[in-house]
Amino acid sequence: MELLFLTLGLLALAIAGITIKIWAKKDGKFAGTCASQNPMLNQDGEACGFCGKTPDEYKDCKEPQHS
Repeated sequence: MELLFLTLGLLALAIAGITIKIWAKKDGKFAGTCASQNPMLNQDGEACGFCGKTPDEYKDCKEPQHS
């Protein structure tokens, strides 16, 4: 029973932390990034799922979501 309460308490703490982070951010948005441009994750050189740019185009990307 103690383990259940501990688990629920930690889960509630995590949810509260995420809620506070969203509340504190402007417009409630997390910073956007193109994780698919990471060479460790995108070994095939596929286009970004967020903006559609290829890894070659991303180095000159001026999108405000990517900064």
